[in-house]
Amino acid sequence: MGALHAGHIALVKAARERCDRVVASVFVNPLQFNDKQDLIHYPRRPEEDGRMLQEAGCDMLFMPKAEDLFSGFSPHEYDLNGLDSVMEGASRPGHFQGVVNVVERLFHYVRPDMAFFGEKDRQQLAVINHVATARHWPVRIIPHPIVRAEDGLALSSRNQRLSPEQRQLAPLLFKALQAVRSAAFRRSVDDARQAGLRVLAGAGEVQLDYLTIARPENLQPLATWEGVDKAVAFIAAQVGPVRLIDNMELGR
Repeated sequence: MGALHAGHIALVKAARERCDRVVASVFVNPLQFNDKQDLIHYPRRPEEDGRMLQEAGCDMLFMPKAEDLFSGFSPHEYDLNGLDSVMEGASRPGHFQGVVNVVERLFHYVRPDMAFFGEKDRQQLAVINHVATARHWPVRIIPHPIVRAEDGLALSSRNQRLSPEQRQLAPLLFKALQAVRSAAFRRSVDDARQAGLRVLAGAGEVQLDYLTIARPENLQPLATWEGVDKAVAFIAAQVGPVRLIDNMELGR
């Protein structure tokens, strides 16, 4: 959605290595915002984005206007297989329907063979991958690892809106996930989750929405490690004016 950073550029470089031509779309999608103030204040810097993409080797920038992208289009109601009933879906009703509708529009115009998505938005990635498979979209969805700042904070365009003090607090999300990972498969699921919660205790400006340990295949919360070799810890919290999300893989 623009205000590009090193995480976005990593996607361009990954695509550059595997594809003959690389197209980047920049579109602040109104369909996926539950909070209209968030839409209004979302950072936009199209000239800087274009320069960064060109320097990274992107061949084309697709930056449509909403009236053109949605011309003659009525939003669909997709079957998301319950992937939108938890975490971000529960906190932001309708968010993933908006995401999939605009991704379908972008794919319709660009017709990519491969589409590269960052794993920071891992739930979004799972939703898009499910719809692409179920609808037989002729595109391969390629995940790319999270790109982090030196202190562990997952890169996000929204980080620009953090004050210096809030920016110092934001890496607590990463530290909480690290605590969960250290306890995962050694202690109970609930104890692992509590280890993450203790990291956030006392940080009043970090308003936790959820800290969940879930199955990677369907994103449903885990109650026990029995029969499980891999899981994912997901976190979302409000830090000042910014909603931050992150996740981390857990393994035996």
